[in-house]
Amino acid sequence: MTLNRKGRGARTVKSYICLFVCFVTRAVHLELVSDLTSESNILALKRFIGRRSKPAEILSDNGKCFIGAKNELGSFLTRCADDISEYATRQNINFKFIPAYSPHFGGLWEAGVKSTKYHLTRVVGNAHLTFEELTTVLTQIESILNSRPLSPMSSDPQDFLPLSPAHFLVGRSLTAPVYEDMRHNTSTYISRYQRVEQMRHHFWERWSKEYISELQTRCKWMNGVDTLQPGMMVVIKDDNLPPLKWNLGRIDGVVPGKDGNSRVADIRTATGIVRRSFAKICPLFKEEELRNLTIPRPGAC
Repeated sequence: MTLNRKGRGARTVKSYICLFVCFVTRAVHLELVSDLTSESNILALKRFIGRRSKPAEILSDNGKCFIGAKNELGSFLTRCADDISEYATRQNINFKFIPAYSPHFGGLWEAGVKSTKYHLTRVVGNAHLTFEELTTVLTQIESILNSRPLSPMSSDPQDFLPLSPAHFLVGRSLTAPVYEDMRHNTSTYISRYQRVEQMRHHFWERWSKEYISELQTRCKWMNGVDTLQPGMMVVIKDDNLPPLKWNLGRIDGVVPGKDGNSRVADIRTATGIVRRSFAKICPLFKEEELRNLTIPRPGAC
């Protein structure tokens, strides 16, 4: 829900989020849509093409996948599919639908919906934002999702820069404007601008912890094999980092315990060597895994 204007007497109106995910780079693009009409969604597609260039192919949900959620969502794509497909055809875009009643065919964008919606609903809560404010929140969430480290940029032990979806979008890592940490602000009154900034910090705090936890491989120390090898790039858990800032380093060596199993590692970072337990270390792809990866050709997103 968004407000049609600021001030007293403002009326709330429904708004919707249109999510695009690149099948090649896993980059996420979020567009706020005012209503479920073909015109609004074609305009959202035009904004996407204007900023991200024209895709070669678009894969979308089938309208029947929404039946059971809400009537308007259940009939939206069925009602507007012809108009959207016709526009895509004129732009030389191959528009496809997944089979009906098969949401698992869209697992890639369903994961993006989960990453966005799960924490967004908890961060925004019952707050009523204007269309401009919610657009700002979604754009900042988009930058957070696209800043996630995917793999090491190179095998150089002195290179601590990871590859992220942002590198495929802008050619470098994303940066965020400097602003005070609003997560622990206990003031009884904050401005609307500060509230938007507070939502950004809260989303980053929640989502970054979840993403780092997914990178970790939890197993019992029973086989005596070290899962962290020297030179491996890792993400270090740090709850006090600002948005879009990731603490990365490379394993310098592991420290074996009295039983011969390693539970602590020395990590070389840009500021020096730090020692952390395995519970605070999240490895990215191993070098041999990177060599086995097959990168699809560009333009297939």
